[in-house]
Amino acid sequence: MKKVIYGKELTEKMDLAINLLCNTVKTTLGPKGSNVIIDHSSFSPFITNDGVTIASNIESEDEVVNTILELAKEASIKTNNSVGDGTTTTLVLLQKIYQEGQKLISDGVNPIFLKKELQKRKEAIVDEIRQRSIIPTDSLLLKIACTSSNSLEIGQNVYKAFLLAKKHNFIKVEQSNNEKTFISKKCGYITDSNIASFYFFKDKEKIILDNPNILLINDCLNDIEEISELVNEVVVKKEKLVIISEYYSDYFIKQVVSLYLEENVEIYLLKWSEFGKRRLDIINDISLITDSKVCDNNISYENIGRCRKVEIAKEEVVFIYDNNAKINKKVLEIEKRLNEEKDEFEKEFLNKRLSMLQDGLVVIEVGASTKIEQKEKKMRYDDAVCAINSALNGIVLGGGVTFYEISEKLLVNDNIDKIFKLSLAEILKQILYNAGVFDEKIIEEIKKSNFQKIYNVKSSLFEKNKQINIFDATDVLINALNNAVSIASMLLTTTSLIINEYKQEINTNELDI
Repeated sequence: MKKVIYGKELTEKMDLAINLLCNTVKTTLGPKGSNVIIDHSSFSPFITNDGVTIASNIESEDEVVNTILELAKEASIKTNNSVGDGTTTTLVLLQKIYQEGQKLISDGVNPIFLKKELQKRKEAIVDEIRQRSIIPTDSLLLKIACTSSNSLEIGQNVYKAFLLAKKHNFIKVEQSNNEKTFISKKCGYITDSNIASFYFFKDKEKIILDNPNILLINDCLNDIEEISELVNEVVVKKEKLVIISEYYSDYFIKQVVSLYLEENVEIYLLKWSEFGKRRLDIINDISLITDSKVCDNNISYENIGRCRKVEIAKEEVVFIYDNNAKINKKVLEIEKRLNEEKDEFEKEFLNKRLSMLQDGLVVIEVGASTKIEQKEKKMRYDDAVCAINSALNGIVLGGGVTFYEISEKLLVNDNIDKIFKLSLAEILKQILYNAGVFDEKIIEEIKKSNFQKIYNVKSSLFEKNKQINIFDATDVLINALNNAVSIASMLLTTTSLIINEYKQEINTNELDI
């Protein structure tokens, strides 16, 4: 059965949802922000101050509030997907814009007019942010990594990794098997393992194959008879064969595993990672580095390729190969695509492919004493990596100062300008509040210096222009503002909500008749 919520009831539910989400997340903003403990049904509780992780885990027992929560979460998730940082900033802006917008609607302002004006005036602020942007030096990138991770050690490690990977700016962050953190460059083409059966490992942690045959299948395999000629060739020549396919039937897997365990026939089954266009790109890359053809029905020994070495672990597979002219040609194609690509998520994937087809991937293996600490630490490494990548397009003064300075210089001609004036100032105020030092005197001191010095909440000292160590990526601020205005506008123009209402079945045995 459908239920319709509208009017005052809907507004109250929206207020509850926005405040539940934003009040929880905004306490983490800034270097002295708080942590949040998250319980989860699938794994142990963990501690984090990562905005998007916290936002993603917030739910309500009220089905209406929960529906609105999912919409509001989209603002932080979209910012995170675009630039990997700024999720908490997005929600602080969203809450203030929404609250001030609701006041205007209560006073009779048309919601559609309000939405158009918010979008229009936001563009002027975005232009102002871009005008203040500068291209960072390497030393500034180090400061950005330290600020984003809220750790000198993490910032320095990420900066070292960035210098190692500078050509392609791709850094992979994963968990270490011990307490130590390592930075290394892994040569070869790396994919997710997706091994068809863990029986292939026997009692080993890793399978290392020298000069194996590689068979690429763009289909599924159901019976070993489909590749009987190829298997006979492998057995006779005592060679190793790695098959990569989309799917194998359970029967086929059992047949191959049985040959492997009982007759020591070295055939290993892997499945393709990724989906759609990305999978095709990976298939084409592996086809190039192994000099093999992707087979559909015509499976023969002539179509297989070779690889200098293949290392199969439970988490990943590394193809170590020799360079050739076809690979160099593919590198030029990817570089051309990279220059034309606008989507940051896709650019990251292209940079990863370039790294694997040229110099190798730079990997940070994050170590810690406990799994909880390791998970929290890895999130901060991820934040720092994303912050550096975003900062390459430009940086501005951080710590909420850029937004506050723009708010101070904003001409307030009407109540809609006032929304932005109040919202932009909220970031700096929240950072100071979270640090336990919120005081108008601090803000007045910053304003009096014409924003030539700012307050560093970490050191509890004012820093002059040339000493300032706090910066934000330009793209982070722009994405945060864009997404906050977008979701706030959508909520402000919503007048009704239709949801499914489920009635519990009545157990007649429990009724008194």
